[in-house]
Amino acid sequence: MGLYTLFGTEMFERFSFYGMRALLILYMAAPITAHGLGFTTEKSASIYGWYTFGVYAMSVPGGWLADKFFGLYRAVFIGGVIIALGHFSMAFPSTNMFFLGLGLIVLGTGLLKPNVSSLVGTLYSKDDNRRDAGFSIFYMGINLGAFIAPLVCGYLGQKVNWHWGFAAAGVGMTLGLIQYALGRKYVVGAEAPHTDMETVRDHGVDDTQAPVVQKLTTEEWKRLSVIGILFIFATLFWAAFEQAGSSLNLFADRYTRLSVFGWTFPSSWFQSEQPLFVIVFAPVFAAIWLRLGRREPSSPTKFVYGLVFVGLGFLLLVPAARIAQANGVRVSPMWLTGLYLLHTFGELCLSPVALSMVTKLSPPRMVGLMMGVWFWTLALGNKLGGYTAGFFDKLPLPSLFGAVAATTIGAGLLLIVLVPAIRKLMGDVH
Repeated sequence: MGLYTLFGTEMFERFSFYGMRALLILYMAAPITAHGLGFTTEKSASIYGWYTFGVYAMSVPGGWLADKFFGLYRAVFIGGVIIALGHFSMAFPSTNMFFLGLGLIVLGTGLLKPNVSSLVGTLYSKDDNRRDAGFSIFYMGINLGAFIAPLVCGYLGQKVNWHWGFAAAGVGMTLGLIQYALGRKYVVGAEAPHTDMETVRDHGVDDTQAPVVQKLTTEEWKRLSVIGILFIFATLFWAAFEQAGSSLNLFADRYTRLSVFGWTFPSSWFQSEQPLFVIVFAPVFAAIWLRLGRREPSSPTKFVYGLVFVGLGFLLLVPAARIAQANGVRVSPMWLTGLYLLHTFGELCLSPVALSMVTKLSPPRMVGLMMGVWFWTLALGNKLGGYTAGFFDKLPLPSLFGAVAATTIGAGLLLIVLVPAIRKLMGDVH
């Protein structure tokens, strides 16, 4: 039941996050006559990049606060309250309230995001072969919220009023807090900071006990170095993948046909495709990892697959971008659909595996902190992705998308060479 409680918590939190994200750059770039903020594409992409950078950068202090003061459970709850307040702030048609809302969401997500993932790690021992499968199921919950969010918030925002969409995101986070509180007894044992995660999982620990202070062993330093190496490659992955909310969202709105068999739909609905594919394929990938058993690819090898798939997605979009810009027409929605399918395969190879990997490689007494550090891959990746999206109106789109494809595929090929050395540093961790 602990997994399902955390499944629901993250589902509603991601509903709020992706519901607002589906509208964010479109709202900023929309003219004032359309009740938007009237910012240029470059300014909108820059703000988007800084906001998404902040969301994940705050995971470091958020993880530290959980380890040092709050415990995992309370950190997640407090973070959720702050996030809800942020979304409701954006429900008011005021530029000041808009930026206040962004700031609150940044602070709240920094507390919630790394620590809810750490709580999942406490449900399994280090050697439990259900661990990666459990994180894949948890990841499916994330994407269930991400799938529903653009359909609800995107429709309300683009078809009714921008601020109705932002308010709906706040309602989602509130529902997540309610079910999290109701399921407290299933995860409360994991709230103790600075304790051995397996002891907490099995017995529960009084979170008032003194923190455990130890020096890092040579083996622990080697495992942490693996996290450092893969940090770089994960950052490049997210720089490409997270353009879903920026350059790819703009491509959907400006260059893609928004109708199927005569039925029109909001451009933000494309944001639901990738999480829908995750819902469909996450159980498949989880089953594949379990079925392979000892033949399962190592975590670094799965990173290679992730980088190549995300690069192939952008490579697929190059001819579509050329057709759209050269002929001044909107291209078939199947181009973006194909991209999001390839990106889904890449995400399932990398993201849930990375979360599991961090909890396995980190010393138990600093899991929350290291999960916060790991979310800096998303922070830096989002900032780099926002910077890249700023060239949307400056460069030919085939060149822009082609450069992203070349960078990520090239990084994947480089990582193949490094895999044997990385596996030696991992020791007995697969």
